[in-house]
Amino acid sequence: MLSLILVLLLIGKFLGIAFLGIGLWAWNEKGVLSNISSITDLGGFDPVWLFLVVGGVMFILGFAGCIGALRENTFLLKFFSVFLGIIFFLELTAGVLAFVFKDWIKDQLYFFINNNIRAYRDDIDLQNLIDFTQEYWQCCGAFGADDWNLNIYFNCTDSNASRERCGVPFSCCTKDPAEDVINTQCGYDARQKPEVDQQIVIYTKGCVPQFEKWLQDNLTIVAGIFIGIALLQIFGICLAQNLVSDIEAVRASW
Repeated sequence: MLSLILVLLLIGKFLGIAFLGIGLWAWNEKGVLSNISSITDLGGFDPVWLFLVVGGVMFILGFAGCIGALRENTFLLKFFSVFLGIIFFLELTAGVLAFVFKDWIKDQLYFFINNNIRAYRDDIDLQNLIDFTQEYWQCCGAFGADDWNLNIYFNCTDSNASRERCGVPFSCCTKDPAEDVINTQCGYDARQKPEVDQQIVIYTKGCVPQFEKWLQDNLTIVAGIFIGIALLQIFGICLAQNLVSDIEAVRASW
């Protein structure tokens, strides 16, 4: 059992290194590493943070657990146990708060999506993330296509000289199975059409209600995944504490 845990910790550590490497490579490609102050310039969310945070956590846990078990280092094992316990507590707290304050979470999600709509053209990674989200959930904007008025390239104001004026990104367009090539201009002038015609060309439902619908439809799967992760974390904490007790008991008998 211990050997299996060590293998899993090693895999986690190397996955963490891989995630960190991908994140740093992405930042290097965007010139962030040569100008650290540009980290705060992006108005929206930078998806690279996901790789860096997840990779950092996986590496720290994998390193502390693996080295602590191999070297019988009680400090690293206790650190592993406490760190994993903090993550578990934060996840549990977030789950309870999300259940109790549903409306507040919905408002924050609405604000988050709209904030990223404003920054859609500012970062290619953010743009790809928004396009993937809208294509996957077949949605457009936070609560509807008109949310794209928040973006300087897509708003319908008379002062907007962009060709994308009063349009939406191609990821909002309904897909034709017969088309092999993506038409990136399919959203041009889409919101100038009557609402009935818009429904033929683009998705008119917002991503927030579509996410809620997806969550309700897949509630069992999502709950199962979270319970599985929680059980693994509890198992890891118990195993680390048990190993610490065994090491201290052996040392006390010397």
